Amino acid sequence: MVNVIGLGYIGLPTALMLAAHGVEVVGTDYNEEVVKKLNGGETTFKEEGLDELFFKAVEGGVKFSTEYQVTDTYIVSVPTPYDKFTKKVDAKYVINAVESVLAVCPSEATIVIESTVSPGTINRFIKPVVDEQNINKKIHLVHAPERIIPGNMVYELLYNNRTIGTEDRMVGEKIKALYASFCQGEIVVTDIRTAEMTKVVENTYRAVNIAFANELAKICRYDNMDVYEIIKICNMHPRVNILQPGPGVGGHCISVDPWFLVGDYPSLAKVIDEAMKTNDGMPDFVLNRIYEIMKDTGLTDVKRVGLYGLTYKENVDDMRESPTMQLLESQERHLATGLKVYDPYITKDVVENQYHDLDVFLRDIDMVVIMVKHDEIRNNSFKLEGKIVLDCHNIIQRQDVYHI
Repeated sequence: MVNVIGLGYIGLPTALMLAAHGVEVVGTDYNEEVVKKLNGGETTFKEEGLDELFFKAVEGGVKFSTEYQVTDTYIVSVPTPYDKFTKKVDAKYVINAVESVLAVCPSEATIVIESTVSPGTINRFIKPVVDEQNINKKIHLVHAPERIIPGNMVYELLYNNRTIGTEDRMVGEKIKALYASFCQGEIVVTDIRTAEMTKVVENTYRAVNIAFANELAKICRYDNMDVYEIIKICNMHPRVNILQPGPGVGGHCISVDPWFLVGDYPSLAKVIDEAMKTNDGMPDFVLNRIYEIMKDTGLTDVKRVGLYGLTYKENVDDMRESPTMQLLESQERHLATGLKVYDPYITKDVVENQYHDLDVFLRDIDMVVIMVKHDEIRNNSFKLEGKIVLDCHNIIQRQDVYHI
């Protein structure tokens, strides 16, 4: 049996995928409401294909509990935030989960850490906990960093390559076989520090690329050039692949993981540090663009401006590190309020002036700022006729649309 610890955006799909492929699974979460809802037959967040996977997992016998199980294999998928001052990883949730596992697990049990951590975290923070609390038990530690993104989780669980980090090759092969029960990508077995580093580097590469695109957008805005046309032409070169600029970077990967390297190697990670500052500064840049466009169009009432999208990416309900939330916080720091907000995927009120109907939202504003490129706004772009539009993703094909 496998006990999956943490039933959030990573743990739940992992538990369901294992159970749907013949593995006996118990998912554990401290949140009683989450466990109650899952045991009642409902998933806890929206994701394409997740409900179908859930029903297959239920048929496969998946169980959910607030209790840690006595078994030989544990998969820990809990959050790993970072300290915004030091930029170092905060491993407290992983440590707490491992301590709880150690209280019940037998000797020779394997604890797999799926949570993304900085290089050396397992040796510095997790291994000492294991050594201290289990003098009479032999516990195997493995790092198998998650590699999926909201909006495409089910597909990526099945087809993305995986990395297994371990100091014991036999244990690594055992865990590789476990993931191979569903994973059709290549599964590489390496050492723990390499596994830690590769996951962080993957996300850092993308963060730096996005920062480059965002910096290009600022340069082109300053000198009145079309950044999208420039990137399009540059990407025709076979060795160039520039990503697209945007209103900021959110989620729990690209907006967080690169800071681990800055925190651990502050005198070495100079390019990464500047890239992250560039990305973090984009919500403020968009806020300033709103101000410029209001002046340009003669719009004086900020209450007639609406932000479309609260999530950090399109077609999901995940708001972690959302650029829109960052923009609203920045507005509040400047002692200003009034921007209206709407997102089709966020059904509960989470901010002031939030709407739950697109037509009503558009009726009450004169200017719309597209922060998230949900399919809904793509399919209803005709409803933006007569509105001032700041399109932060270049999805609205109109001559009079403003861009970042």
